[in-house]
Amino acid sequence: MKNRTIVYGLLLAGLAAMAGCSQKPEATQPAPKAAEEEPLRSTVWTDKGELFLEHPALVAHEKVRFAIHLTRLSDFHAVKDSSCEVHLAYASDAPKVFPCDPSTHPGIFGANVQPEAAGEAKLSIHVTGKDLAENFNVGAVKIAAEAASAEKPQAATEETLNFTKEQQWSLDFGTQLIGQQTLRDNLRVAAETMVRTGGEANVVAPIAGRLIVDKTFLVGTPVAKGTEMASIVPPTGSASDLPSLQLAEAEAKVAVESAQRDRGRAERLLAAGAAPARRLDEARAVEATALARMQAAQMRIAQYEASRSAEGETGTRRFLVRAPLSGILSEAKAISGANAEIGAVLFRIVDTDTLFVSAVVPESEYSRLRQLSGAEIEMPDGQIRNANRLVAVGRLVDEATRTVPVTYEVDNRDHRLAVNQTVFVRLLFTPAAKSPVVPESAIVDDGGRPIVFVQRAGESFARRPVKLGIRNSGVVQVLEGVNAGDRVVTTGAYLIRLASMSSQVPAHGHVH
Repeated sequence: MKNRTIVYGLLLAGLAAMAGCSQKPEATQPAPKAAEEEPLRSTVWTDKGELFLEHPALVAHEKVRFAIHLTRLSDFHAVKDSSCEVHLAYASDAPKVFPCDPSTHPGIFGANVQPEAAGEAKLSIHVTGKDLAENFNVGAVKIAAEAASAEKPQAATEETLNFTKEQQWSLDFGTQLIGQQTLRDNLRVAAETMVRTGGEANVVAPIAGRLIVDKTFLVGTPVAKGTEMASIVPPTGSASDLPSLQLAEAEAKVAVESAQRDRGRAERLLAAGAAPARRLDEARAVEATALARMQAAQMRIAQYEASRSAEGETGTRRFLVRAPLSGILSEAKAISGANAEIGAVLFRIVDTDTLFVSAVVPESEYSRLRQLSGAEIEMPDGQIRNANRLVAVGRLVDEATRTVPVTYEVDNRDHRLAVNQTVFVRLLFTPAAKSPVVPESAIVDDGGRPIVFVQRAGESFARRPVKLGIRNSGVVQVLEGVNAGDRVVTTGAYLIRLASMSSQVPAHGHVH
């Protein structure tokens, strides 16, 4: 606590020094002078810049000094490499142009302006240069005929704090216009990713036999649907009796040779007219049968050899095992040359392109689930991803955790989520009406009460207590305290609070 007090003290001293260093040193006067009249002030914002203008009341034929402060809204720093002109236009006449003196301090420009006649004129400041090129229309100004009737500053409608341009330019500072958004009430809860329904499959052996794995698949390897994972050579009927298989092959060859001789004899007899055509047909049928038996015997021998060596020889009948879906290989148990029983799990494939995210909702929030309208998944790197669709809302409360599951589907084609990973889900409910919203960085804790600082003019800020509502995606709903179109401090708000707590910070001070 002591260290924190020291830090705050140093910050306050620094703020006071920054404001004080920009003042002119006071010279010793032989007699006190009359207090200077408060200048007229105007602030104009555009998309690119901010003009803060100070000048005495305008009187015809009297020369006055304009103090022009220019800020880039891209970074809220002082404008440097630019020049400006003061334009004063009467009715339809061409405007009178008063050039600004070269700037000796970043962001601050001076100009001598001498109106030619009394009445009303339109005042504008034209800025050109690399840093900023913009026209600021200040609007109509009153030019008095004599000093007694000159325009006076308007009385303040609310109490404001002073935070000079020199302080703003030298510190981390920024503002933003308040807009309106339709925010949805939400509930942030823990969740877990899981495989979607139908998103995983076990690849099993359809038959018993010897495995042949031509390509090694490592766990984590992506596979496409239909990819050949392995093949199975089924066992022969008499896998342990090779001589019997060879004998059957020899007998089949003898039968083929005999059938071929009979068929040749039948053809000659038919040609000589000594036998009917039916005799040739019967001989051909016997020959075809003998050839089929010989081929079957040869295939049984080849199958026996392939099963014994676990090598896929050309012509050997094998059962191919293919991937039933696309995904990531999570298990691989197939070993080339090993025997597989029917139904044995060879591989496990998981589809990670689409996952389910199951949120754990306390039973006390169950009644709010009727208003569910969407969900956002908070990614591990802090980014937000919208859920695709609502899959299911649980109807049973877990007896141990007293929670209800709410499951959403999420697109994971970039594979930034892992299966069984813990994440956070923000459940979104029916949206409310549009209301003012401010960034979370604009909210300052002032003794336990949230406040924001509204910029009323270039160096004037109003302290506004606010009533907050829904928080969502870095912005906060403001129910009371500010309106859409107000300009709030989003960066450096806490420094303004520190400055408001210090009586050492001067009210104003510029080098012009």
